[in-house]
Parts: sequence; C-alpha cells; structure tokens
Amino acid sequence: MGLRPAKEVAKDLACLPYDVMNSQEAAKMAEGKECSLLHITRAEIDCPEGTDIHSEMVYEKSVENFKLSQEKGWLVQDDQAKFYIYAQTMEGRTQYGIVGAASCEDYNNGIIKKHELTRPDKEEDRMILTRYLNANIEPVFFSYKAVPEIDEIVENIVKNQAADYDFVAEEDGFGHQVWVINEPETNKRLEELFATKVPATYVADGHHRTAAAARIGLEKKGQNPNHTGDEEYNFFMAVHFPDNQLKIIDYNRVVKDLNGLTPEQLLERLNEVFEVECMGEAIYSPVKLHEFSMYLEGKWYKLNAKEGIYNDNDPIGVLDVTILSDQVLDKMLGIEDLRRSTRIDFVGGIRGLGELKKRVDRGDMKVAFALYPVSMQQLIDIADTGNIMPPKTTWFEPKLRSGLVIHKLD
Repeated sequence: MGLRPAKEVAKDLACLPYDVMNSQEAAKMAEGKECSLLHITRAEIDCPEGTDIHSEMVYEKSVENFKLSQEKGWLVQDDQAKFYIYAQTMEGRTQYGIVGAASCEDYNNGIIKKHELTRPDKEEDRMILTRYLNANIEPVFFSYKAVPEIDEIVENIVKNQAADYDFVAEEDGFGHQVWVINEPETNKRLEELFATKVPATYVADGHHRTAAAARIGLEKKGQNPNHTGDEEYNFFMAVHFPDNQLKIIDYNRVVKDLNGLTPEQLLERLNEVFEVECMGEAIYSPVKLHEFSMYLEGKWYKLNAKEGIYNDNDPIGVLDVTILSDQVLDKMLGIEDLRRSTRIDFVGGIRGLGELKKRVDRGDMKVAFALYPVSMQQLIDIADTGNIMPPKTTWFEPKLRSGLVIHKLD
C-alpha cells in the first residue's frame, strides 16, 4: 500500500535521489517548496549550517518532517495494495516501469541480482534513516527481461487512463508520469506474471539502498518472535523496467597527472595496445565497443584497442572499463585501486564530453578518457554469472524521482 503525494503537490514534493547532490544543492532545490521530500531525505537543510549530515539531529528532523508531510496531507496513504506505472521521458524517449514491492528474501537468495559492490558506510546511512522513518522513502531502480504480456498491460493502461501525476521536472526538463492501477484483476495478473515469467530481476541503480533494505528486513525479522514472512518489512520498494527500454550512458574518467610520463611518452606507450589517431580540437566521442577517446593537451585522440588485449568471451574482460583500467590506468598511470585513489575522478555522461575538456583545460586534471556505454545485455551477463563490474561503470538516466510512491514498513 503506497504512501503518495496529493496530486496538487506532486511536482514540488518529488525530488532527485539523495545521493546525486550535496547539502547546498539540496537546499537550493527545496527553496520555496515546503513540501519537498528533500526536507526528509536531506533534512540537514533544515538544521543549523555545518550540522553533521549523519548526526542524530538530522535523522530526528527527517522523522519530524515525515510526520508533518502526512499531517498536512501532502502524503496520503492508499488503502489497498496495488501496482503503479511510472514513466520517464528524456529527449523524446519514454521508459515505463512497474512500481511494486521487491522481496528481501529474493535479494538474500540471489534472485535479485547485483553487479556492483557496496560500501558499508553508505549502507549504514540508509539503514539508519530507514530505521528512523520505518519506511522505504526512496525507490530502487530494477530491470527485468521484458515480458510481452506485461508490456501489453502497461500499454493498455497508458492509452486508456489519464495519468494521476504528470509533470516536467524543473532541474533537467525530464517528464514524469504515474498511473495508479486500481483494477484488482489487473493487479493480480501482474503479480502472477512477475512470479511466473520473471525469474530474476537486476539492480540497475541503487545498490546501497537495496542492500540496506534487505538488511533492515533481516534485522526486523530477528526482533519479531512471531515473524511470518508476510510483514511489510520483508519487502522494499522498487521500480521495475523492462531491459529493452533502458539505455545506459557513458561513465568517463579524468586523471590528475601522467604518473611521471610526458604527453609524448604516454602516446608512445598507448600505441603499444591501441591504434591511436589524433582527431584534432573538436570533441570526439567513441562510436563502438573497444573504441575510446582521450583528451590530452588540447587535442582529442581516438583509441582503438588492438586484438589480444581483451577477451570477448569473458563478461568482465569484454568491458571497456576493464581494458582501460588494466592497460592504461594501472599499467601506465599507476592507478591500481579505482575505489580509493585520489588521482582519478569519474564524470557521468549526462554532463557531456565538454565537461572532460573543461576539467583538463582548467588544469586540475591532466588527461581525460571517454568510453563507449555498457549495454544492458553486458550488465545482465555479469549479474547472471555472479561477477562484479569495476567501479563507476554504469550511469542510468533519467534518475528516479523520490516521493512519488513511499513504502511503510508497518
């Protein structure tokens, strides 16, 4: 049973995920929007400046603001369990997801599959907030292998029923629509289809929130001597998108120094494993797998990986992030641990390759590398084989708006 915004405040209440902004950006986004969910997910914006974002004061403020949102009628509880359709439109392309409960047990048993490692500190932060609020306040982003009958149900509802929410977000101009599925038989059929036609789901975005939700489920199970498995804490909120509607965009790298090499020496070493071609001053973007672009000293270069330095039969070895990490970042630039090195930074493709150029031109970075995006099939292959992608490999856009549906754990 979803907790949802009143229709008249949905646009102002819905917000970007907590982890794509800092406190200052959150405060600016919430300016003039008393009902914004950021007052709950980033409650430090309502605390004295300089307050530790992980302090008890911030968590307690989240609880206070969550209660206030319900008391004021900004968030209203549905009286029955149901699914919801959530559509996102970006640059003329729309993807349709099903909002519903995912099972903590499925995550623990590997039916919900992951492709990234998580950091304990980030998991713990989301667990603490979930404990305080007793709710999954933000959804996680899942994918599944498309099922034609589910697509048909979604298409029928979208064509014949007006959206309950329909707005364009101010920050990025992306469209967001939600349809509440009120027909009991349709909800029942969707539940049957997910149970029988979807053998696995895949965490696309939100690994920390997923892991935290599963751990909270286990924690509450251990605290309940009368546990049955049907309690709300056994489930968490996810938006499930068919794989054939999703598009992963590039996730690029900028490096602070050349590890003692001159630009000429770096180019010489790159020639050993890549076909290197200078493309001039105009921005150049990779157009296929195993092709990279590099920005160095005011010029763009095309780098085509030579055969023999990658393995197309290995779900990890085929990835361009693996090729770049092994052959260039590690062997040439001395960056062995992408998670901990302070000499490298990562830039989501939503910012464009102009951002790479800007960071090198202003001098805080020495070289930039742009990669061809990972495909959904590559992500699924890695998750299915139990492998883990290198850090900062996938970037999904648009981001899910938080607050359109919330799941209480009681």
